[in-house]
Amino acid sequence: MGRTVTGPALSGTQEAILAAFTELIEELGSDDVSYRVIARRAGIAERTVFRNYPTRVDLLLATAAWIEATLFAREESKSIFDVPLAIRETMQRYDARPELAHVVAETAMRGVNGTAPSPGREQLERLLDAEVPALDPAQRRAIVAALAHLDSVGTWVTYRREFGLDRRDIADAAAWAAEAVLDGIRGRVTPA
Repeated sequence: MGRTVTGPALSGTQEAILAAFTELIEELGSDDVSYRVIARRAGIAERTVFRNYPTRVDLLLATAAWIEATLFAREESKSIFDVPLAIRETMQRYDARPELAHVVAETAMRGVNGTAPSPGREQLERLLDAEVPALDPAQRRAIVAALAHLDSVGTWVTYRREFGLDRRDIADAAAWAAEAVLDGIRGRVTPA
C-alpha cells in the first residue's frame, strides 16, 4: 500500500518554508508566526517567503495542503471494507499531532482550503465501482459522502472538542461509524 500524495510539485524553497512553518506551529502551538521567524528557520531571506506566499492565507492554504499530503497522507485501501481501518489510523495520526490537525481543520472549515474536500473521495468511488458496481447511484453518493466525512480532520476535531474523546475513543468511533456505513452493502459485493 502506498501513500496518497496530491497537489502541485513544490520547489525546494517552498518545501523548506512549509516544513519550517509546520515545525514552528508544533513548537509554539499556534500558527501566529512571523514571516521573519519562518525565514530564519528555513534558512532563507524573509522576502523569499513573501515572494512564494504573498499573504497569510496563501501560506496557511499551502501549509495545510502540505501537511495533509505529507504528514497525514492516507494509505490506499485495497478494498472498500478496509476503509474503516484506514480511517482509524488517520484519526490516530491526527491525535499524535493535534496542533497540525487543528491548522488543517480550521483552514478547511473556513472554506479557504483549495484542495478537494476529501483526499480519498476518488479512491472510495473506484473501490465501490470495482466491488459493488450495481449500487444505486443515490446510495453510492451517500456512502462516499459519509466515508469522506468520517475520513477528515474535521471529524477528528469534532470528536476531540465537542465530545472530549481521547485518542483511542476517537479512532474507535470513526472506525465503527465507517463500519456501520458499509454494513448495508456487505452482502452485495460482486466477486472479482
